[in-house]
Amino acid sequence: MKTYLPKVNLDARKWHVVDAEGKVLGRLAVEVANVLRGKNKPIYTPHLDAGDFVVVINAEKVVLTGKKETDKEYMSYSGWKGGEKRQTVAQVRARYPERLILHAVKGMIPKNRLGAVLLTKLKVYKGNQHPHAAQQPAPMTINN
Repeated sequence: MKTYLPKVNLDARKWHVVDAEGKVLGRLAVEVANVLRGKNKPIYTPHLDAGDFVVVINAEKVVLTGKKETDKEYMSYSGWKGGEKRQTVAQVRARYPERLILHAVKGMIPKNRLGAVLLTKLKVYKGNQHPHAAQQPAPMTINN
């Protein structure tokens, strides 16, 4: 049996806008990752980029359940001795609220070249303004 390879039309990609206000971070990230990969389309193929663009607005208003706001930590390491840094969700939200959503979605897509291409189709902004009005993004609903 031969593997079916759909023709991926790059011009037919749609743009979606998601308002993150009041949405749970993990549930929002799952929906966004599925649209980026194209899992919501009948032509989905795991090794091809058949997904759409996603614009997320109001990144600073995303919600975390439980005590994650104070207990969850993001760790980064520079590679040097003593170069480990830890930040709580509250600290990251205060300085770079977009990184909360980027980090969550990045963990849900493949860790290879395809994943790097998929991440370029994700645009995250704090506030409710975004510069992609010319692409006419359609509103996408996320169920909590």
